[in-house]
Amino acid sequence: MIINTATLDAIRVGFNAAYKRGLGQAQTQYGRVATTVRSTTGENRYGWLGKMPNMREWIGPRAIQGIAEHDYSVKNKDFELTIGVDRNDIKDDNLGIYDPMFVEMGESVTAHPDILVWNLLKAGFTTPCYDGQNYFDTDHPVILENGTMGTVANTDGGAGAPWYLMCTNRSLKPILHQEREKATFVAMDKATDANVFNLKQYLYGVDGRWNVGFGFWQMAWGSKQTLNADNYASARAALSGMKGDYGRPLGLVPNLLVVPPSMESAARKLLNSEYAAGGETNEWKGTAELLVVPWLA
Repeated sequence: MIINTATLDAIRVGFNAAYKRGLGQAQTQYGRVATTVRSTTGENRYGWLGKMPNMREWIGPRAIQGIAEHDYSVKNKDFELTIGVDRNDIKDDNLGIYDPMFVEMGESVTAHPDILVWNLLKAGFTTPCYDGQNYFDTDHPVILENGTMGTVANTDGGAGAPWYLMCTNRSLKPILHQEREKATFVAMDKATDANVFNLKQYLYGVDGRWNVGFGFWQMAWGSKQTLNADNYASARAALSGMKGDYGRPLGLVPNLLVVPPSMESAARKLLNSEYAAGGETNEWKGTAELLVVPWLA
C-alpha cells in the first residue's frame, strides 16, 4: 500500500468507525446509581449538597433556602487512550489486526465511568463526602428536631464483602458522574509528526475530561454484614427513615440492591424466592430490584 494523504485519511476514517462501533455496543451500569452532571469549568462545587429544601406552610415571611456551609468540590481529570500503528503494517496492508483494538477502544471509553463510579462506591467506607465524614459512616452530623446537633448512620459496619441498598428514584442519585468534555478521537498521522519521523509509528487516540463524586449519603446504605433477611430489613428501615435537618422526613423508598457477583445467589434468594429459609413466606420478595455489578468483584 502506498502511503499518501488519501490513504491516511481513509485509514483514519476506518479506525474512527471501528471506535464508534465499540462506543455503541458496550454495556454499562453506572447510570443506575449515578447522575450525570455537566461541567463547564475545571471543577464543580457542591455546597448545596448540605441542603435538602422542602415545602412549608407560608406563615409570615418566606423562609429563604440558602446554601449550606460545605466546601465539597469535584475536580475534572484528563483521561486518554492511545494506539500506535506501525508504518510497515500500513505498507503491507496488514491493518485488519488493528480493527478489534479500535472497537475495544470504544468499549473502554464507554465503560470507563463504570470503573470510576463503582470504585468510588467501594471506597465509600474510607472516603469523605460533602460533610467531611466517610460516605458510609456511623456519625454523619445532622441538626435534630430540637435544634441540637446529632449523628445519623448509613452503614452498620461488618467485615465481609460489601453490599449496598439505594434509593435511585429521585432527581439526584447517590453518585455524581461529572462530565466536562466527552471523549474525542484524535490522530497524529502526518509525515512530519515526530512519532512518524522518529519511530515510524502513526498514533490514534481518544481523550476527554470527567470525574466522579458523592451525592447525598442519605440515599445509600453500605453494609459489610452478611446479606440476609435481618440485615436487609435493618437497611431498609434505616434508609426509609432517613431525615434531613430539624427532623424533616425525606420520604426515601429503597429500590435497588447492588451486590458483587459473589453475592448474587444470596441476593436472588432474598428478593425473588417465594419462601424464606424457614419455610415461611418471604416478606422481602420484590421489595427492590437486584443489580449484580462485575466491577465490584
